[in-house]
Amino acid sequence: MRHEGPKASLDLTHVLYDDGSYFSMALALVTLSPILLMASYAALAVQTREFLIIVMWAGQLFGELLNWVMKRTIKQERPIESIGNGYGFPSSHSQYMAYFASFLMCHLYFRHRFSSTGSKLIDFLWRLVVYAALIGWAGLVAYSRYYLGYHNAYQILWGLAIGTTLGVSLYLISEAIPTRYPTSPLGRMKAAILNNPIVLWLQLRDGWAVWADGGREGEWLRWRKQFEAQQKSQNWEAKQKSLKQKAN
Repeated sequence: MRHEGPKASLDLTHVLYDDGSYFSMALALVTLSPILLMASYAALAVQTREFLIIVMWAGQLFGELLNWVMKRTIKQERPIESIGNGYGFPSSHSQYMAYFASFLMCHLYFRHRFSSTGSKLIDFLWRLVVYAALIGWAGLVAYSRYYLGYHNAYQILWGLAIGTTLGVSLYLISEAIPTRYPTSPLGRMKAAILNNPIVLWLQLRDGWAVWADGGREGEWLRWRKQFEAQQKSQNWEAKQKSLKQKAN
């Protein structure tokens, strides 16, 4: 049965921008880019079953809930009321990206070890490029909200501050402290979670507790070994088939 009541806009991918400016259109695309993260979280959580990814995803969802509650509690209007639905403080996009960038940068700095190129300088520069890319992405999304008129600087700065605080705090609670102090209450709590029967049944793991790169290189080496063995087997079969054809 068709509902004939008043209609509301689902303001998920609806962005207003200056149709005569390519820069404005580019920022409109940038402001939509955080949507990609939720699908990435889901794919990585299912594929890797990493405790870190699931905790990071849960924190991202909690941040969205926190932002929703704060907006409806403070009820501060957007700088241009005709743009976008809902309230403007704090900027959800800025908070969202600040959380993502801060949590991931903490992980990359404290726990993850990139594969070495053999040059300490190049390794160091590569890490700087990754950090700069994360900060740049978060900064561009925040700026796009200001440029497009959805938030003022005050709302954006508070969004960045809240997201950064949430990202760093959650990383310290869920990863840094339990790793550094495994016998602390947080360390024992994390161990109890990873040893829970349901978690064991789901085959969740904390790869970085065992491998510096989360097990990526080890998995690649196992794949490469099997791949090379498969290639040799296929080449041998092809050679035998060719010899039989020549004999006939």
